[in-house]
Order: sequence, then structure tokens, then C-alpha cells
Amino acid sequence: MLLSHGGEPLRTADPAARWTVEQVLALAPDEASRKAGSKLGSTGPWSGGGCDGSGAVWGLCKGSGSKPYQTVVDTTGPAYRCSCPSRKFPCKHALGLLLVWASGASALPAGAMPDWAGEWLTGRRTRAEAKGEKGGPGAGGSSAAGPADPEAARRRAERRAGRITGGAQELEQRLMDLLRGGLAAADQSGYGLWEETAARMVDAQAPGLAGRVRELGAIPASGAGWPARLLQECALLHLLDTAWLGIDRLPEPLAATVRTRVGLTSPADGLPVRDRWLVLAQYDTPDGKIVTRRIWLYGRDSGRTALLLSFGAAGRSPGQALPVGATLDAELTPYQGAGQLRAELGAQFGAPVPSGTPPRGSTTAGAVASYGRALRDDPWLESWPVTLREVIPVPSGDGWQLADATGGTALPVVPSALSRPGLWKLVALSGGAPLTVFGECGHRGFDPLAAWTDGSDDGAAETVPLI
Repeated sequence: MLLSHGGEPLRTADPAARWTVEQVLALAPDEASRKAGSKLGSTGPWSGGGCDGSGAVWGLCKGSGSKPYQTVVDTTGPAYRCSCPSRKFPCKHALGLLLVWASGASALPAGAMPDWAGEWLTGRRTRAEAKGEKGGPGAGGSSAAGPADPEAARRRAERRAGRITGGAQELEQRLMDLLRGGLAAADQSGYGLWEETAARMVDAQAPGLAGRVRELGAIPASGAGWPARLLQECALLHLLDTAWLGIDRLPEPLAATVRTRVGLTSPADGLPVRDRWLVLAQYDTPDGKIVTRRIWLYGRDSGRTALLLSFGAAGRSPGQALPVGATLDAELTPYQGAGQLRAELGAQFGAPVPSGTPPRGSTTAGAVASYGRALRDDPWLESWPVTLREVIPVPSGDGWQLADATGGTALPVVPSALSRPGLWKLVALSGGAPLTVFGECGHRGFDPLAAWTDGSDDGAAETVPLI
């Protein structure tokens, strides 16, 4: 018997709800995989394929060798297994198989699962269930055993805190020297001095401080008005330094946020929240030698917004991936911190179901107000997730903005989004009519990540990824 992550027997009589093409392509780790997978998205190279009600999809893809590649996808994860040598997850064969599956029931009909696919799927779900039981009810494997020696762990934490304190004090002196010499002369010292300071923060085991120092070093070359931007970022860094040096006097939620901002990790130890979570957006950002994947979720019953973070080494995408626009019945465990939205995905109860109905949303003025409220809890917050209702993309000077259809306010689109294809997809989807847009609202403007056509309250709308 096949088990879901929640331990309940899965149906096998009817096929699981199929995803859309947009949802499949949103899983691609990069543009090259998206193009390669699209070429395999027809029935031509596939044989022996099928699907079942447990959320499994399988098939044999003809390759360059004598044996076809064996590809199987568990859409309840989703998780992937392919006999090809690719190190990307999902690989192009998994993407192509899902595209064939998304095209209709005739392409990959319901049927009996072959042994090679069944063995992997049974083993995977058995391990997931065992991991969930080990972590306790609703843990979904997210809980870890405590340290073998709590006293030794406490001493290590104290030593690291002492090193971070030394690094923060050194950074304060560096900021004082910068202001004493004048911000206008900051571009004359070059990037090397900033990189040296960042390296010192790495030595102090404060990667959060190191990252902010590197950002400071790039500001003098960022164009007109850079001294004002440098002063703003120096002020935020000084605030973070001061908060760390006086962390014992801070309320615990804010202290947890400061620890996170300087680079200390904390466990996901909040109360698990089970809900029907709509996958709003998924995108990757490079950060030095790692790639960070962000997945935004919205709880249909709780009204909560949550962020899943996962990381991959350079050249490899993070392992966690969810189909944008799908809804999954699952538990999320929140992390600590004032205003923190990050959570950890726990137990899942069945396969994701396509459902594009957007959150209720607010006006552009309401979006700015929600970002302002979030800044009270986390002054170092770059942006805040919001859904805009009844907005129209309109050109504005050299850029674009999202204007309220019924009001006189608008939000500028962030400069980084102007060169992405998603902006023109958004404009085409609107056609001059109001629509609903999800994205991140910050001091640079609004970054659109997904959209729905207006009037989609009947649940038939399709989530259109914009990144």
C-alpha cells in the first residue's frame, strides 16, 4: 500500500489532478532546463508512460544510448528520479514528462505502475512517513534531535557570540572612519577595502554583516545619487551593529530578528499550521557560491503568507520545488523572529491540486502601509509580500507603474523587473484591464511575481508566473 506523507492510504482509482504548462515550467531550475524540457514535452520521445491516483507520473524517454531513460515523478512532493546523468533537479526529462502529462489524459493515461517506478516511489514515501513519525505529529521530519552535549553547545554558542561582538565593534570603527573622512571620498578607496572588511566579518562568523558590507562596496559605482544611498545603508548597518551590541536589552522577538540578520541560524520551532497553501511564486537568486530559492505560499483558511527558503551549491539548483499556482494541503512550521514569514514545509496530505484563485489583495496605498508596519518589527526588511487588487500596468517615464483602477495612487515597478520578460507578460495579460498581481513591495518599488486576470473569484483563473 502506498502512503501519503500524512500516513493515509492514497487513492489509486483515479488520476491526480493535472498541472498546467505554466506550473510545470515554473519548476525548471534555470532557463536552459526550461528550453530543453520543452523540447521533450510531446509524446514523440516517450513510451511506456502513465500516471495514477497517488500522484505518480512515469515514462521512458529515448536518449542517445541504447536504453531509454527511466523517469518518474512524485507530484505530492514534488520529487523526481531519472536514470540520466544530469545533476539538475528536476532534469529536462522530468520536465518533459510533466509537460506531456499536463497536455491531457490521452498522452499519459491512468494505468498500472511498472516495477522500476513503484520501487522508488514506495521507498521514498516509506522513508518520508518514517521521518515524519520520528519528528512527532505534524513534524514532517523537520524536527531534529537535540545536541548530544548541551553544555558544549552552549559554550560554542558563547564563543561565536563573542567573535560576532568583536566583528561588530570593528565594523563600527570602520563606519566611523568612513564618516570622518567624508562619504564623497568613498569611491576613491575602491572595492578592495570593503572586501577586506567583509572578510573580517566572515572570520567573525557573522555572514549577515559580511553580506551587507559587500553591498556597501558596490554603491559608489551605482550611478548618480550614490552618496545618499550609501549614507542610508550605512545607517541601517550601524543600527544592526548597535542592536547586536545591546541584544540583551531587546525584547525576544526583535532579538531573534537581530540574530538572524547577523547570520545566526535558528530552528523552525513554532506551532505547525495546517492549511491549504497556494503556491504564489518561486524564484532563485545567486548569492556568492550558493543559490537561494524563495517560494511564497498563501494559506487559504488562515490568510497567512509564508516563505520557504532552500539553498543549492553554485551550478546546482536547490532541491525544494513546488508548482506555482497549485494548492497543497500541508503543515508549515514557522521560524522565530519579529515579523518573520519564513517557515519550513512539513507533512503533506495528498498531491498538489491546481487552483489559481488569488488572495483577496489590497490597494497600492494599503500595500505601502503593510510594508511600513512590517518595518516596525524588522527595520532591515528589504520588501514585504503583498497582493494588489484591480491594478493596471501603465508606462511612466522610463519605467512602468501599477495604478489603482479606481483610485489615484500607483506603485512604481522596481528597475530590476523592467528587463525581465515577465513585465511584458503582465502587460499582455492586462490588455489595459484591471488584474490582480502578487509581488514584493519595498523601498525601491513593487516587484511583480505572479498575476491573475480580474474577476477570477470563481476559482477558474490560472496563476501566471512573472519570474
